[in-house]
Order: sequence, then C-alpha cells, then structure tokens
Amino acid sequence: MRLAEIWRHPIKAHGREPVAAFDIAPGGTIPFDRLWAVAHEAARLDGDHWVPCANFNRGAKTPALMAITARMGDGAVTLSHPDRPDLAFDPDEDNRPFLDWIAPLTDPARAAPSGIVRAAARGFTDTAFPSISLGNMSTHDAVAARIGRPLSRHRWRANLWVDGLPAWAEFDWVGRDLTLGTARFRVEQRITRCRATMANPDTGKVDADTLGELEAGWGHRDFGVYLTCIAPGRVALGDMLIPA
Repeated sequence: MRLAEIWRHPIKAHGREPVAAFDIAPGGTIPFDRLWAVAHEAARLDGDHWVPCANFNRGAKTPALMAITARMGDGAVTLSHPDRPDLAFDPDEDNRPFLDWIAPLTDPARAAPSGIVRAAARGFTDTAFPSISLGNMSTHDAVAARIGRPLSRHRWRANLWVDGLPAWAEFDWVGRDLTLGTARFRVEQRITRCRATMANPDTGKVDADTLGELEAGWGHRDFGVYLTCIAPGRVALGDMLIPA
C-alpha cells in the first residue's frame, strides 16, 4: 500500500491543489489545508476558531464550487474555474475581488458569501477535531463501477489517496494506528458524505447520485476515513502505509 496522491484545499470548499510532501505535528492538519474558509451572511463565527461547516460557503449547497482549483505562491492564492477568469489574491487582505469573482457561481437563494476567515491554530476541517481525510482508490473504483462510468476522485476531496488496498478495507482500520512516512496517525472514523460528491469537479454541475448509489450498493453513505496525527514526521508521495 502506497501513498499515490496528496491534496490540500487552501480555502475550504474553494479549490484543490496537489502537493508532493508535507511535515506534520501531533494534532495538526496538512499545512495550508483549509487555512481559510468563506463565511456567509448567516454565519455564527467564534473569531478565528473552528466552527461547523454550516457557517461557510460549501459545495453541498453550491455545486459550482466543486470545479474550482487552487494554486498557492508568492503570498497569493490563484483560483481557477471553467466559467470564470483566473483570480490571484491574498485572502488575508481585501476580500472584495474574491467576493465579486465568486458571486456568479453562488446560488442567489442561499446566504451570500460575506468574507474570508483565517483559522487560528488549525484548519477549518469538516470535523470538530483536526483531521486529515484518506481515500482508497479501489473503493472509488467500486463506486464508479456501480454508477457505470468513470468518475473523478476529486468528488471526495480527500487529502490522501492510497493505492494497492482492497475496496472498503480502510473501514477495518477505524480505531487503529498507522504509519505513513515518518509520521504516525490514528484512524478515527468513517466519513459520511454530503451532496457535494454529486457534483462533477470538472464542470461544477450535479451529474451523479453518489449518495443513492452508496446506499443502494453498501447500505451507507460513507466513503474514506478521518485520521489524526499522533506522532510528528514527514509524509511524501510514494511512502508506504503500514497499519499497526
């Protein structure tokens, strides 16, 4: 079993970016993963501390966001979308260019984006604990086979993708520790999925009933697992994953 892909999402739900390696501390998240999040007009924030994802603009409510990609560099984040010109900006500075850029992608029936919040000590993960998501390529292939056509793995927004593991075997790791690179992790829980996975990451349009097919085929809506870091180290593409 090897680590085939690493992804981070600098602005929560607003773009993905591949990385080759990262260093991590106990209780940490992948550096720059969900460092920022886009609050909406109805958000109830606690300063720069973690709050649930319902307070943020996200793909479950705005499928078009799923087609955003991101690049970090030179103090700026560059966002790309098939229906918008590229935007390079500093999320810690004036958010007005971003709000103008995102407006055409936002459902007018939803609470409008109001600004970008930077996390204090950890990323704005989808969990109350600082987590890293792991997906199994074979499990993805099983879901795609049931749907009957190829699907992009980006629907699942996993941080880590593992190759060489039987489908669904990752669920057997819950409650166990594993080593990846020189870091050590605990597998905390399965990930119950939302409607964001129904949107095509190339177009931002809903085109697959991923949730219905998970229910029909396997009796749940889970895909992937959440990890927490319990010992520091470096993780890189090609590293072997070794369950305890």
